[in-house]
Amino acid sequence: MPVIVNLDVVLAQRKMKLNTLAEKIGITPQNLSVLKAGRAKAIRFSTLELICEVLECQPGDILEYQTNEEQGN
Repeated sequence: MPVIVNLDVVLAQRKMKLNTLAEKIGITPQNLSVLKAGRAKAIRFSTLELICEVLECQPGDILEYQTNEEQGN
């Protein structure tokens, strides 16, 4: 998949647990885990906005686009 989710990196930089973020943005830890693992097919802008607000980051800090060549395919 060409869109890479770097949520785990940002969480580590902020020294925040997934469960803490889930509680602060009002989403289940299971759903947030799906996003973190890169298995989500979509994300609502409102959810992305809350994540960025709590983590004090930009959407580009969490989501990254890579071409197939960059992925080594």
